[in-house]
Amino acid sequence: MRAAITDALKDAMKAGDKTRTSTLRLVNAAIKDKDILNRGSGRDAASDDEIVQILGKMTKQREESAKIYAENARPELAAKEREEIAIIAGFLPTQMDEAGMEATVAATITDLGAAGMKDMGKVMTALKERHAGQMDFGKANGVVKRMLSAG
Repeated sequence: MRAAITDALKDAMKAGDKTRTSTLRLVNAAIKDKDILNRGSGRDAASDDEIVQILGKMTKQREESAKIYAENARPELAAKEREEIAIIAGFLPTQMDEAGMEATVAATITDLGAAGMKDMGKVMTALKERHAGQMDFGKANGVVKRMLSAG
């Protein structure tokens, strides 16, 4: 994943695409920050899963900024944030749809033998380990609550 981002940055620089270049430079900087943090705690460089988490966080930050800009009558800044979201999202795994998420949550609950709300943390942890970057865990949280309280 790291190589794909670096290659995309080189291509953007060659093409003179300033928005793509600056966005990918920010992504690389965030990855390097994570590498430095990992090195300080005696771990390896950021893994692909960690990179996916970084990209997800960057996307969420830009969504929040775009919303604030739109609310404050700054459509040009909101549009810039959305452009950056599109660039970053190109490197993220495809997100699960609602039906896929429900099936995955149900399967995870069955696998773990979760029986009630007391198992919520266990189910969420397993989902995050198995499906990092593939689902919106805010929505998944609601699905897990609904399924555990119904069961």
